[in-house]
Amino acid sequence: MAGILSRFKDIMSSNINALLDKAEDPMKMIDQYLRNLENDLGKVKAETAAVMAEETKAKRELDECIESVNKMQTYAEKAILSGNEADARIFLEKKSELNKELTSLQQTYEIAQENATKMRTMHDKIVKDIAQLNSRRDQLKAKMAVAQTQEKLNKIGSSINGAMGNISKFDQMEAKINKKLDTANAMAELNKSQESNNIDDLMAKYDTQESNISSEIDDELAKLKAKLNLDK
Repeated sequence: MAGILSRFKDIMSSNINALLDKAEDPMKMIDQYLRNLENDLGKVKAETAAVMAEETKAKRELDECIESVNKMQTYAEKAILSGNEADARIFLEKKSELNKELTSLQQTYEIAQENATKMRTMHDKIVKDIAQLNSRRDQLKAKMAVAQTQEKLNKIGSSINGAMGNISKFDQMEAKINKKLDTANAMAELNKSQESNNIDDLMAKYDTQESNISSEIDDELAKLKAKLNLDK
């Protein structure tokens, strides 16, 4: 009995958070503790019933003794009224013996009553505390479910952050490629414009040469006409 009460006291006074820290599967450990308490409660209940039975027995023996004392008193009185003092003396001697027994039975009953009261109080407290622990167990299960969900969200969040980082790097690479393509296109455009200008310059060169040749020929022709007096 002392072992049961000691274990119950340890569990009731223990810190639930400490149990959670030590347990690989906290809810299984809590369920096991509660099963242990239920088993202990069964033993306490049996012990309480036994003590209560002792109280009932002590009360019955006390009542029977009181009844016997009263009976001896009644017979002693009847013997006196009948004028039989000797018989009255016998009844009173028996009454005296019963009174001594009555004192002992009274003490036994008081002790049994006190023990039964203590056991009933202890039993009722264990029942109440187990009910509270069951309620706390339900709350802890809800907290555990939330904690597990949060852990999953944390892992998902970490994966999302990684994915976002990769998306960001992808966007950066895409921007670099687009920039490289735009630069290449711009350079090609500049090269094309320069080539066009070169052709135009080259064509202008020959256009100027033809113009100069034509002018020289015209001058030569004029001089020849003048020499031959053909202008007139």
